[in-house]
Amino acid sequence: MKKVMVVFPHPDDESFACGGTLAKCRDASQMTCLVCVTSGCKGRTGPFEIDCGEKLARHREQELERAAEVLGIDRLDLFRYPDGSLVQTNFDELVGRIRETIVQWKPDVVVTFPPDGVTGHPDHIVTCKATTRAVELAEEVLSAKEYPDLYYVSIPHYYDHCPDRGPQPAVPITGKVDITSYRLQKGEALRAHQSQSYSVNRAYPGVIDGDFGVIGCYEYYTLIRSGGKRVEPLPSETEIPVIEL
Repeated sequence: MKKVMVVFPHPDDESFACGGTLAKCRDASQMTCLVCVTSGCKGRTGPFEIDCGEKLARHREQELERAAEVLGIDRLDLFRYPDGSLVQTNFDELVGRIRETIVQWKPDVVVTFPPDGVTGHPDHIVTCKATTRAVELAEEVLSAKEYPDLYYVSIPHYYDHCPDRGPQPAVPITGKVDITSYRLQKGEALRAHQSQSYSVNRAYPGVIDGDFGVIGCYEYYTLIRSGGKRVEPLPSETEIPVIEL
């Protein structure tokens, strides 16, 4: 049975980045694991009156659990590092925890943010670096047939409905997963993150209210590492090919 592991810093990242893909994995009888590095205690509170970071962290974890249920995620690991402070955390320790999960669970595929973090958020960038290094170190103890493929996920349309713009993409997109039949699950997973209604509304206006028309039919990826070796991603000369993770 194929296993797909995704590593993101905040609750809701999984739904924004690859909610449709995760739901598709479930229907393909693939096992999925989500590692969430922080509990998002510095995020907005949306319509809720939450007066401290600890309460917000627990609330966001509960929202994440609901989203994970919608997407059919089999395993949810909460690392509970301080939100917004991953640049100050012990990098080697974080790498070690991600590596340990890879070695123990043995995923066929690992997915995380690209080096630009999609939005330029420092937590996103640190998570990318830590996950990439963790995959490399995991290969030192895994057998060659257990080496996972490493993908970076992109959200090229994240700023389509926003007045601001993100950083220039750090890597070219090399493949896209067709989630046409899973837009409903992606939308419901995003709706589970009610405290993040501001973020959801700016990227996917209408979704919080149950209108999923703005959700596209593809999620986008870049293969970075396969068979224990770095893959140099090249931009597609024509249309981005449809892939399956």
